Amino acid sequence: MKTGKKQKAIERLNKHVTACQKCRLSFTRKNVLCGEGKADALFLLVALSPGKEENFQNKMFIGPSGHVLDKLFKTVGILRESFYMTNLIKCMLPKNRRPKMDEIDSCSHFLDEEISIIGPQLIVSLGYYATRYILTKYHADPPPAKKDFTNLYGHLIFSENQKILPLPHPASLLYNPSFESETIEKYKKLPPLLYPG
Repeated sequence: MKTGKKQKAIERLNKHVTACQKCRLSFTRKNVLCGEGKADALFLLVALSPGKEENFQNKMFIGPSGHVLDKLFKTVGILRESFYMTNLIKCMLPKNRRPKMDEIDSCSHFLDEEISIIGPQLIVSLGYYATRYILTKYHADPPPAKKDFTNLYGHLIFSENQKILPLPHPASLLYNPSFESETIEKYKKLPPLLYPG
């Protein structure tokens, strides 16, 4: 699909995203956060859902976890603009609670359509829920226990002709700053994949 057609397809999709009322989150959100970035981006970054600041200002990664992500990107030499950024769930989860399965089921088809339109060379999944969904989508056998996902972070996975790099969500450093050096090492896997040669 050519760039112009991709952009128009994303714009059409985003109209459906912003009008969605398929689950209870439509009653508590301020905004529906559509994906951000160029429709012809080679790399797709997927997180779980908007936080408080993202919900209020309707922009990706501008709250506390966004500041951490920017710091990680700067440390390893990555430009935020390299990615099309989106979420598995497009509305804020009240009090940052865990998503319910029916909420994921109601919203995930939007992510599927974004992936189909963009056709990324690499999908970077941040954290447990985004990683579990992407690995399941590409039949890459996600581990059954949540605790085992940490072993996947920083390891490139190739399944059904799709490259996937699971990484820790930057929000994890807000709760466990001692993991910063370990997290940086995992994020260092990105530059060779984004900027080969």
